[in-house]
Amino acid sequence: MSANPAVAAVAASGIEFRVVEHGPVRSLAEAAAARGVAVADVVKTIVVRLADDDYRFVLVPGDRVISWPKLRALLGVARMSMPDAATAKAVTGFERGTITPFGSTTAWPVIADERIRGRAISLGGGRHGVALAVAADAAIEVLGATVADISEAEPPVSKP
Repeated sequence: MSANPAVAAVAASGIEFRVVEHGPVRSLAEAAAARGVAVADVVKTIVVRLADDDYRFVLVPGDRVISWPKLRALLGVARMSMPDAATAKAVTGFERGTITPFGSTTAWPVIADERIRGRAISLGGGRHGVALAVAADAAIEVLGATVADISEAEPPVSKP
């Protein structure tokens, strides 16, 4: 495997981490099971666009979703969007499902949901089937993340 910039960046940060390699997964629940963690400890890294060439990494527990009103209020913006897969890769260097603030081609600001504090979490590891297991508080510190209440409970799935 070629060098993985996410693993290199987390190693260079000086925080304790573990690389977890697993096979293909089709859902967040499968990812949690493959990584041996609770769904809430699989932290999704979501890229949001505020304007052309202005993005943020948003870290949200796996059992929650971004609260767009809370995030807009925190950032003081009326609008934001999620870039398409090609744009997300272009601005981070990572494909969807592998995105992490560690080793991104641009060090976009990071916003972490307050619910990850004090937890051992699993983040995307820059490649499919690779995760980074880290202490959330250490990651928040080295990434200079803003911590706030920016999520809401995952809405229940309605059955037809």
